[in-house]
Amino acid sequence: MAKLPPFPGTTGRRDWRTAFDAIRKLLANGDDTTQVFRIMRALNVGNAPMNYARLIATTQGGRLASEQVELAARFSDPAFVARFAPGTVGAAYRHFLETTGYSADGLVAVSKVISEDQVQHPYAWFGRRVRDTHDIWHVLTGYKADESLGEACLVAFSYAQVGGLGWAFIAVAAALKSLKATGNTLFARAVWEGYRHGRRAQWLSGEDYEALLAEPIDTARARLGIATPTAYLKAQRELGPEMASYLSQRRADAAPAAA
Repeated sequence: MAKLPPFPGTTGRRDWRTAFDAIRKLLANGDDTTQVFRIMRALNVGNAPMNYARLIATTQGGRLASEQVELAARFSDPAFVARFAPGTVGAAYRHFLETTGYSADGLVAVSKVISEDQVQHPYAWFGRRVRDTHDIWHVLTGYKADESLGEACLVAFSYAQVGGLGWAFIAVAAALKSLKATGNTLFARAVWEGYRHGRRAQWLSGEDYEALLAEPIDTARARLGIATPTAYLKAQRELGPEMASYLSQRRADAAPAAA
């Protein structure tokens, strides 16, 4: 595989001080998504050139890189999201947006802490592409986005897919904390399963997402080798909503009000 030059202006050094500060804040409040991007900026050194080189080495990667479609703009367009037929990946994504209240624009807003991602550069475009497809990966894998367990599993899946020490750092930290918070290994086993499933699946970052969204979701999962997350479903079922989202400050705040 081709080796490309580093991102212009970067030092090539990991910022562990920032990473540990951010993970402490993230583990205290899993809804503080800004900390995720701080960790990515601090630890994902050299990740963008590696993945961009991998993209342009694929059959359709050259075309995708040449077109440089900004997926956040597409995914934030109600007309675009509305056009997909029932049973497709796009329809499942539409349902995801409607039920969670999340949006592609929301991820864009919190990611601005990574200044490199905002510039006009092929590596920055690829970084935005990974960011903007995060919720599509939730839909494809079945990992819920509004619970700590689902996010941790997808983070581990993402590390297997695109590398970057930041993903691994978050996944391991969440899994280790879960041992004490839940009193068992169900959460940690589900996170490990997420990593293994990410290793076995096709490389999702090389997909043409406009075509993928039009594909029947079961067909897409089979083609991409995305397995049913049995350990995740077991952990979700046995831990229950409170423990499955032990990192979520919103759930913690809501609990006394519901009591």
